[in-house]
Amino acid sequence: MSQPPAAPSGPKQEVTISAAPLDQDVTRIPPHQFTKCMSENGGTNAATSDLRDFYLQSAICEEELSREKHLVIEACINRDGKTEPAIAAQACTDSLDNDILQGSMRFYLFASRAAAYFTAGDKQHALADYNEALRIAPKNAYLYYNRGVFYSAQADNDAALRDFDTSIGINARFVPALRQRAKIYQARGNFAGALADYSQAIGLEPKTAQLWCERGYVSLRNQDYAGAVKDEAQAIELDSKLARAYYFRASALVNLGDRVNGVNDLQTAVQLDPSLAGFVKIQGKTASLTLPPL
Repeated sequence: MSQPPAAPSGPKQEVTISAAPLDQDVTRIPPHQFTKCMSENGGTNAATSDLRDFYLQSAICEEELSREKHLVIEACINRDGKTEPAIAAQACTDSLDNDILQGSMRFYLFASRAAAYFTAGDKQHALADYNEALRIAPKNAYLYYNRGVFYSAQADNDAALRDFDTSIGINARFVPALRQRAKIYQARGNFAGALADYSQAIGLEPKTAQLWCERGYVSLRNQDYAGAVKDEAQAIELDSKLARAYYFRASALVNLGDRVNGVNDLQTAVQLDPSLAGFVKIQGKTASLTLPPL
């Protein structure tokens, strides 16, 4: 199954992108560029020119056009995430306007432009492009996942849940969708559903520390402190720098009455991530821990 670009983490600000100029290192493709290339080099009339020159110029023009198309598509898809959203969106628009990709493959361009709009905060155009990408590729699990992330960023969890359900229905082994659905379940207090999704995800990716850490968080909220300690210990074994795993295990240990090890974990967590200190409330000799959101 073809994979469109990963959805960005969320919009930065509310802006609208329209015909933004490209940087000079991203070539724009005007219509009929091949014909223009040939005419500028005197090669449009094979009958009145040397055939060898004609075919050579034709090959040169084809190569140049192919190179420029590649540059524009790469700017649109933005694989490394370094292209500015306005530039990526314009490159996608140029690609669509000039039919650089045709047929069902055009969903890549709509999905990529949607991601660019989403990152820039243009929610209306982002959703329109996600919808168009899904119209072209209605069985693509990644597209439903990306649109689900978009809905989650708008706090529309009902719509997000529908898209994650559909994504998982298409590909039951799609870990990112399982993880996002689990987050919605736990936020709604559906701990059984969240634990089931995390357990399935861990079965598919047992070396991903974040999955163990988040399942431990659900157990912690569900007051299964022993289960939380076990999962956070596994997360720490996989990633000894995962600050939240220490913090969640500290909370579970304190609730189990093991204050010494709990305080040690808490100190490690805050050393690794000082922002976690904001969730610790100290009154006299007593410290209470508030769970940060996932």
